[in-house]
Amino acid sequence: MISVIIPTYKSPDALDLCLRSAITGQQNKNQIIVVVDGFYDLNKDVLDRWKDSIDILNLETNQGLCKGTNLGVYNAKYDKILIVNDDNVFPRFWDTTLEDDWEDGAVITPNQIEPYPSMFKQFIIEDLGRDPKTFNLDAFWLFDYHYASGDKKEETGSTLPIFMSKLDYIRLGGWDENYELGMVADWDFFLKCSLSGLKMIRTWNCHFYHFVSLTTMTPEKEQQRKFSELNGHEYAKYKWGSYIKHNSETNCKYII
Repeated sequence: MISVIIPTYKSPDALDLCLRSAITGQQNKNQIIVVVDGFYDLNKDVLDRWKDSIDILNLETNQGLCKGTNLGVYNAKYDKILIVNDDNVFPRFWDTTLEDDWEDGAVITPNQIEPYPSMFKQFIIEDLGRDPKTFNLDAFWLFDYHYASGDKKEETGSTLPIFMSKLDYIRLGGWDENYELGMVADWDFFLKCSLSGLKMIRTWNCHFYHFVSLTTMTPEKEQQRKFSELNGHEYAKYKWGSYIKHNSETNCKYII
């Protein structure tokens, strides 16, 4: 059994599709934790729709992606945890597929399908929809079925979603809550995983769909995002003594 942690903020349409795919696509009755990081009323209709199949962790106020994710993991009742963003769509039979790929001492990354060109060379680029309201879940499941390859794995993980041991996550300290808006926190965490000796495995046995960006970025919001990312890199340099680097071939995160 798996405990799924889904932090959410202000994207009820994406959350609704995310939950529909997770709940109807699972073969077992897993624990699905939705961490509501503020704006509960905005998400209330969606949460009410799926309330019998999910656990709701209401933070009441916006406390940030990193803290929200950590609190979600602390409330997981199973050791196998899956951390997924709310703008992801689950493939059919995701739970048993990932269970088959489980390895002790590893962080398992299911590959992703995205509609836009990506910096991650392993992703499949295919525009299956850019709007959760009109997204065809059955068509995505069929696409994933044809592209799934149960025998293909590489040590090119280091992207979300991640499937790993709760004990390993806590042992590493989880997401560092000092990163503003969560920017660079994932790189920081993957670096900690690598330095601790965990294997960063990517599997093509199933794929998650990722919408990439559902928020209209005004010039002001884009400037804020870039500023937060810059601050994240500067904090990483302060913390590690060097900027965190990204190997575009292996996705490995490293410091010089």
